[in-house]
Amino acid sequence: MALWNSKLAQRLSHIVLPCLLGSAALRAQESATLRGVVTDKSSGKAVVDAQIIMLEDTRSASSDSSGRYEISGLRPGASKLVVRAVGFPPLRVDVELIAGKTTDRAIQLDSTDAGRLASAQSLPAVSVSAPATPFNYRLADFERRRQTGRGQYLTEDEITKSGAYNIADAVKTMRGVNYECGGGAGCYVRMARAPMRCLPEFIVDGQVMNDFGPVTPIRDIVGLEVYTGPTEVPGEYAGRYAGCGVIVVWTRSGPTRKRK
Repeated sequence: MALWNSKLAQRLSHIVLPCLLGSAALRAQESATLRGVVTDKSSGKAVVDAQIIMLEDTRSASSDSSGRYEISGLRPGASKLVVRAVGFPPLRVDVELIAGKTTDRAIQLDSTDAGRLASAQSLPAVSVSAPATPFNYRLADFERRRQTGRGQYLTEDEITKSGAYNIADAVKTMRGVNYECGGGAGCYVRMARAPMRCLPEFIVDGQVMNDFGPVTPIRDIVGLEVYTGPTEVPGEYAGRYAGCGVIVVWTRSGPTRKRK
């Protein structure tokens, strides 16, 4: 009986193991890998500890002492990434990833004035014959609260210049804000004075949106207000979650407040 069980186990291993290996190989073929070297355009030297961040899923890698980086398990197709390093302006890069293949993408960062100017985003001049759009007076509340000195604020220009790729990236260096990762929940923002598992409340264009708020596309945001605790939260946003902090998001597509 024991001999029969041993033979059965051996036969099953011959069947199951190839299936498992085949499945793993198939997944490897379906994903893509991106690798390359980050260098300084002016000197040609390697840029160490540059952050290469995929904008689709925020996966990232850091360049090593030789400027090399590699990110595997990526979804094939057109993709965008942002590269950031100390002393250089952020650089956005488009890549085409191929299933089962490794794409080599060399990246040059430019710290010169010309490079900084080239990295700045600008819009072409447009001739408009339609009546001018009324001023968005809802941001008057943003400016009013900013003058009080309570809380921390980012304007659209400041967000753009920071090169942030999402809300968490934009606010993680603010006073009293922690950027935490792990536990199967990915990376998220938590106020330093907030209890554990107490996440800030997100208010988008005047409405509580804790599901959509954290993933609001950064390109749609025209203002951010960050209040790290109940002593900072203004009266209009005070509530039972004030102790966890409040992040107020203003988007360009939000409702326009008319002048009274």
